[in-house]
Order: sequence, then structure tokens, then C-alpha cells
Amino acid sequence: MNIFPIGRTALLWLTAGVFLMTSCKKESDITPSGSTSNGEVNSWILANMQHSYFWNDKIPATTDTSLTPDKYFYTLLYDYTNTANIDRDRFSWIQQSADELKASLNGQSKTTGMEYSLYYRDASNTGVIAVVLYVQPGSPAAKAGIKRGDVISKVNGELLSKNNYQTLLSSNADSYVFGFATLVNGTLTDSDQTKQVNAVVFQSDPFLLDTTYTIGNKTVGYIVYNQFIRGVNKADGSSDNAYDLKMESIFDKFKQKGVNELVLDLRYNRGGYVSSSINLASLIGKNIDASKVYYTQKWNSIETDERDKKYGKGWNNQTFLTKSTAIGANLSRVFILTTGSTASASELVINGLKPFMTVNTIGTTTVGKNVGSITISDANKRIKWGIQPITFKSANAQGFTDYAGGFTPTVRVTEPDPRKNSWKTLGDLTEPLLGEAIFQITGMRMARRAASTDSDVVPIGSSIDSKAGGGNMFITDIVPNQ
Repeated sequence: MNIFPIGRTALLWLTAGVFLMTSCKKESDITPSGSTSNGEVNSWILANMQHSYFWNDKIPATTDTSLTPDKYFYTLLYDYTNTANIDRDRFSWIQQSADELKASLNGQSKTTGMEYSLYYRDASNTGVIAVVLYVQPGSPAAKAGIKRGDVISKVNGELLSKNNYQTLLSSNADSYVFGFATLVNGTLTDSDQTKQVNAVVFQSDPFLLDTTYTIGNKTVGYIVYNQFIRGVNKADGSSDNAYDLKMESIFDKFKQKGVNELVLDLRYNRGGYVSSSINLASLIGKNIDASKVYYTQKWNSIETDERDKKYGKGWNNQTFLTKSTAIGANLSRVFILTTGSTASASELVINGLKPFMTVNTIGTTTVGKNVGSITISDANKRIKWGIQPITFKSANAQGFTDYAGGFTPTVRVTEPDPRKNSWKTLGDLTEPLLGEAIFQITGMRMARRAASTDSDVVPIGSSIDSKAGGGNMFITDIVPNQ
């Protein structure tokens, strides 16, 4: 439950992430001899970065290998601290345990099973509240009765503030006692209600919800998809393909029900594996097949030369897949729900589908992650650290790659200000983002869209940021030409 410090959120939720759109997990054979001191680990980091890092020609000529590995790694990144440069490296990251890194990328971590965003409690910018975004079914938080929209104001009896929220929420404790606040006559008021929730190692299912709605002559499919992961994490850091198979099953159901409009909810999806992204896009795309390019990768000259020799020209063009359960033939457009937490592999879907169909985004501007990474760990397992450096830039079939500023929504809709308005459950047709999508599809509003529910108040942090790489994942796990 690690949370980034208030005031640094805008930088850190970007810097910590790579939208795992890499082409594979790489076990480095660049392993120093002797003990794994800081200097030895840093030499390993430097050698791998000089070989695979997208901006390897920008690595400083002289580096201080006496630093701890976490600090050393960030000294290598291109223009890392220059916030004026939107094309700088905002996304590479390092993690002390490569095994935990791989597990988290496969959706497994120690968690209570809920995700939340942090807001200042009022205009004084002193008090803090945590608003529950969603709860994983079967998790400790779900068993405790916590639900989307619940407002946490206390942890272990202490009111959350800008001075203590990180300590209280990021303690890696085995158990938490949460206290709640509710709206009373429009004012956020602390209640006496408390719930004790344990933190356990939990495997998250990326599909939070899938359903259909029949409205007039429209059959609308709706999916809440929160991470691009292939399947359940295994002890060796690999995974099965259970969730990719579940994706196929969901779309098969949509096809059988005659879905002719699709709403894809990626508002909390900060990315994941490219293979799952390709599967999803291939189930949605209009007039696509295995001959059509989904996206293209651009690597540094060293990696490009090696891959050209190994795989032949064209290895960096990833095509769509032919899927028997695809519903693209029944679609002319797709509606994608987005927020400032929509990143990397999610943005890859948006960009990759644009050449083939109308992509309408509803919500707020996405992160802007047009680069991808690979996971690098020590094949000999002597070095425990894992690094996730940016290794390539992506473009769609039309060559468009310039979305580092994020995708601006077709229709801007915000989630309500939790200090003034309660939140609807996901899937409720009166929930603001989904409700707007239904209006765009059918011309019917399920509830009046009041200006008072539109909010300029943005979160100051989120538990989603504490996922591997801040969740901004675009990991390429695809072997060229396979």
C-alpha cells in the first residue's frame, strides 16, 4: 500500500511506470563477479542500461557507482528531472526485489484488495481522505464490506493528514483499522464506523465487471478492465493465460448476445503486457486481421541491429490476431472511459485502434505513455534487484506516435468531488462516465448530468501508483514473428 508523497504525485506516477509494452522478460547474463555490493550491482545496472535503454546515448559519461542502486539508477535516466521536457524519461523504474516486481506485473501483491485515490479533505490542504475506487471480489476488503465510494478518513484511529497519510497507509502492515466519513447535509463528517482489514498476498483478477445492456435497438457490452495481465502469477515469475482466456470468453458471450456497441472502461488501467493488449484490440478492431499492423516498435541502434540479425527485417511490426470471438464486424466505433490513471498499454489500445475505427474517449486526459519497457533481472539470481527501463517507442499503423501529452477526451466527464457528492457503483447507468457513454450511444440520459457533479478537484495520489512501476505498464512479452 505504498503511496507517493503529496506534491510529487504528478511526477512520480509517471516516473515509476513503464507501460509494460516491452517485448519480453529478459534475464541478464551481465552479472558481476564477487559480492553484490552497491558498486557491483550498479555496474550490472549500467551495463544493461548501456545495452538496452532506449536513450542509451544519453547516459552520463561519468557516474557515481557508490550510490545505493535505487538512487544510482535514476541518475542514468534521460532528462529525468526536467519537467519542461515532455519527451524525457518519466517511466523507467527499479525495484529491490526482482521476484516481487515480476509478481506484481502479473497482478499479485500484498494488499487489502481495494484501490483508492487520495484527496485533500478541504481547501486548507491539510486533512486527507482516501476514496475507494473499487474492491476486488473475494479480497479482505470485500469481506469487510468496503465498497466503491467509501471515504476513509482515519487509519488505526488517526485522522489522515498530509503529514501522516504516507506512514499510515504505506506501513506494509498485516492489518489496518479504517475509520470512515460520510456526507451529512453536504458536509463530510467523521462517523464512528470502523472496519479491520487484513493485508494478504492476493491475486487480482483484471476483469472487475462485464455485462450487457439492451436499450432500444442497441446491445451494449461493458467491461471494467484494470490491468493487462495474461494469467495467474507462478512462483518463478511467469504466469498462465487464464485471464487472456477469460477475455476470449467475455467476448464470445458478447458475440452470442449480438453486442453492437462497446464501452471499454480503462479508467483505472495503468497498463500491462502487450500480448494481452493485442488480444483485446484484436477482439474489438473493425476490418482487421493478422496482416494489419497493430503497432510498431523503435529500439536503440544496438538492440535494433541484434534483432534485425536474429529475426529479420520487420520484427518490430506487431500485427493483430485473427479471433473467432471477435465482435469488430458488428462495431463501427468503440467508447473508452479514461482518466489520468489510464496509461501505457491502455493508450496502446486507443492508438492502435484509431486507424481502423472511430475511438471515442470519455473522461479526462490520459497519462501519455508512448514508450515501453522490458523487465531485466539477473539470470543467476545473485543480484536480487530488478529494473524496468524504457527500451522502445511505439507508433500505430499510420505512424502516429506523438501522444506524450496524453489523449484528450472526446467528451470530458470527471468523477464527482467526493467531498460533496457520493459515487455510483461501476456498471450503474447513472454513473457519470458510463452514463455519458450510454447517452452518446443511444441519445438517452439515464440521469441528468448536473454541472455540480463535474469536478476540477484532482487526486493528490492513488494506491494504483504503488503497483509495480506505478502501474504505468507497457511491457512487451511478445517474441518477434511468433
